[in-house]
Amino acid sequence: MDYKKTLLMPKTDFKMRGGLPTKEPRMQEQWDQEHIYEQSLKVNEGKPTFILHDGPPYANGNIHIGHAENKVLKDMITRFKSMTGYKAYYVPGWDTHGLPIEQQLAKQGIDRKKMSVADLREKCKEYALGQVEHQKKQFKRLGVRGDWDHPYLTLHKEYEAEQIEVFGEMAKKGYIYKDKKTVYWSPSSESALAEAEIEYKDVKSYSIFVSFHVIDGKGVLNSDEEVIIWTTTPWTMPANLAIAVNPKFDYSVVQVAGHKFVVAADLVESLTKTFEWENPQVLRNVNGKDLEHVVCRHPFYDRASVMILGDHVTLDAGTGCVHTAPGFGADDFYVGKKYGLDILCPVDDRGCMTDEAPGFEGMFYEKANEPVIEKLKEVGALLKVGTFTHSYPHDWRTKKPVIWRATKQWFASIKAYRDDILKAIHEVRWVPSWGDVRMTNMIKDREDWCISRQRAWGVPIPVFYGEDGEPIITDATIQHVADLFREHGSNIWFQWDAKDLLPEGFTSEHSPNGTFKKETDIMDVWFDSGSSHQGVLTTREGLRRPADMYLEGSDQYRGWFNSSLATSVAVTGHAPYKQVLSHGFTLDGKGLKMSKSVGNVIDPMKVMQQYGADIIRLWVASVDYQADARVSNEILGQVAEVYRKIRNTVRFILGNLNDFTVDKIVPTEDMPELERYMLVKLNGFIDTCLKNYEEFQFLNVYKALQNYCSLDLSAFYMDIAKDALYVQPKDSLIRRSAQTVLYKTVVALTKILSPIVPHTTEEIWQHIPGTDKIASYVQLTDMPKLEKIADSDALEQKWSSLIAVRDDVLKSLEKARDAKLIGKSLEAAVTLYVKPETAFLKDTADLDKLLIVSQVTVVEDGEVPEAADQYARLAVSVEPAKGEKCERCWSILPSVGEDKEHPTLCAHCAETVRHDYADVTLD
Repeated sequence: MDYKKTLLMPKTDFKMRGGLPTKEPRMQEQWDQEHIYEQSLKVNEGKPTFILHDGPPYANGNIHIGHAENKVLKDMITRFKSMTGYKAYYVPGWDTHGLPIEQQLAKQGIDRKKMSVADLREKCKEYALGQVEHQKKQFKRLGVRGDWDHPYLTLHKEYEAEQIEVFGEMAKKGYIYKDKKTVYWSPSSESALAEAEIEYKDVKSYSIFVSFHVIDGKGVLNSDEEVIIWTTTPWTMPANLAIAVNPKFDYSVVQVAGHKFVVAADLVESLTKTFEWENPQVLRNVNGKDLEHVVCRHPFYDRASVMILGDHVTLDAGTGCVHTAPGFGADDFYVGKKYGLDILCPVDDRGCMTDEAPGFEGMFYEKANEPVIEKLKEVGALLKVGTFTHSYPHDWRTKKPVIWRATKQWFASIKAYRDDILKAIHEVRWVPSWGDVRMTNMIKDREDWCISRQRAWGVPIPVFYGEDGEPIITDATIQHVADLFREHGSNIWFQWDAKDLLPEGFTSEHSPNGTFKKETDIMDVWFDSGSSHQGVLTTREGLRRPADMYLEGSDQYRGWFNSSLATSVAVTGHAPYKQVLSHGFTLDGKGLKMSKSVGNVIDPMKVMQQYGADIIRLWVASVDYQADARVSNEILGQVAEVYRKIRNTVRFILGNLNDFTVDKIVPTEDMPELERYMLVKLNGFIDTCLKNYEEFQFLNVYKALQNYCSLDLSAFYMDIAKDALYVQPKDSLIRRSAQTVLYKTVVALTKILSPIVPHTTEEIWQHIPGTDKIASYVQLTDMPKLEKIADSDALEQKWSSLIAVRDDVLKSLEKARDAKLIGKSLEAAVTLYVKPETAFLKDTADLDKLLIVSQVTVVEDGEVPEAADQYARLAVSVEPAKGEKCERCWSILPSVGEDKEHPTLCAHCAETVRHDYADVTLD
């Protein structure tokens, strides 16, 4: 007879292979058509809001794997919050101004100097909008849910208007001013840069020691003595106006080979080695403060170089006498201002020497190094030349070196309200917690923020100038410009005359004849994006300031987190965010930085073509994102294998629910112990996941998923439950109880998985019986709740002991299999010699099913055979089971053959077939 017809084997249309690259785009198209983001808001109407404010990526080029990690993290959080009773908004944004877009146009052959600023800006806008659409498709392909039809762009005229109002509010409070200061200047960008736009690289520079002859020693030094300075920037020598010494140091006059040199007393010994001096004699020591106002002569120009005092002078390197060019360098500038020195800066916007550096005019500053060194040799002032490797600032966009250069710029005075910013930092929750310290350290010594840029593509600084050259910033002018930008966009600043941009009838004491000029500089793009708390959070329906969360890479402590904090505290007195979560960078599988030239870049679009977006998303959940995360094809392959195991677990469950409907759910209190225990385990899984989701610990959720699917389900329950599911009568309590457990498990598992792999979970949802009565999409449901189960602690304690016993028995079965005593475990009969702590086994039903053997005997107080395996809790003896193999359940039992109608079946199977399959033809 064919008894296979009487087995209730799994059946499901849920495929073993995910086919994600094909399925996901179709799903996403359906989500768009059905406005799934709007639906997610509607189902939580009237509930608390959760606002994760998107930090705008730059609109240029394809997305990279770091973008993918960032967007997926945000999406997992907003999806989870939506499923826990929050109206979770997510408005994606883009940073659309700035130099890289101008550079892209230049690469396309567009010469910005051959067109008007307004026309160039229109080209930039067209390019930026194209890039936004390109990146939008790529972000959406990751399955990121949000208001993609209405993103925020920093070039939107409404946004620009709000940014102008932020500037105006800061100006009204006295935080905005213009001054000539040394700033980071990028010759390659022809613009000032903010500190956030600087990165450091090791470079090899010239190292020179130069002597300055004393011409007026003020009774402290003599005219035959020379002061030695050291510098790694020979090209700045034409700008030298002073020599700084520390008033707390002593300085020695050292006689050597016919010269008398002045250097720091503590450096005489080391400098003797540097210069290879023979028999140097220290003639006398003088205190640094006594050297103030001593006059030296510039090495090759007919002008003075005065000695001044400065606490920035150290003994770490050099001579203790610091070459000072106030037009180059922050310390030089401030000490020069203190002493009333000219701010001489003989370098133009392109980095070329001007006619204020006679003999070097027109040379690019770096190219001037060698001619300056030759000039110093020629006049006999060069004592030593070498090289020095050190960390040097570079423009993070062009990757070219920057210089400190004194120019007139617009600044936001951070120091004017620094205490308010520091207070606001401590009101924020930082994840990781060290974010508080990091941001505090960045702010506590910060003086000014250079907010002006000498470029075309950006938001203009809304300042007018009267005939006397004084800047005009009033509430009336700011509001009028903001209103004009809101109506026409900021390009009118470059299209209209100044008088047309001012309020009608505007007059000013700075311009008696009514003649005005406009500022030509634009704002730092960090001011653009840093104004998003006002440009987005206060203007979009449903949003609010402060946002619940900002989430970006750890580099944004000096970028968007920082600029947003500075502008928000200036305007509102508080941070724009309640909490900040930061993540690390993405590295290759060996922990190296990704580089196209090295060939170790992982392209998320290619990954999605091969594996699908859900594999990238599962990878994001699998890493400790707070640190740098490794990703490679091998790592993604491992993640895909974990995905396969999860999918197969779900497929087994769905296959065993093929004849199940929700009206067949068995009440928990009526279930056998094993099933009640599995619901306790399900509770524990849900609780672990929900707590870790709340703390944004996605790696712990991932681990819990792996453990639950692999250990609790696949390796334990699903193995044991096969008898109940396949063999027991269709409507028996034990089978329907097992199906109830599987049903509750797959519903909860699908919900838990939904923020991580939303495409897969929506596919699962369509295959779970009865979900159409819950919601069309799992992402529109709530996270699973914990079920109250009577005596859950006692159940867990008992079954933990049973599982420990099972683990011991499995070891013995494996030994018996290795010894060829048995083949499959159902060929075994097991005798358990229990101890007091395992005596409960004699009263435990269905031990054969738990251990997946044919026969179990429990012996208490009996003699343990010497051949038995000894364990801490009990001893185990394995021998071949007695009887014949049941053709239906495969157990070996003495009852096989007793039933005359079904002689190849055990008694239980024979009765089941007679009762449930009387009408089935088995021949």
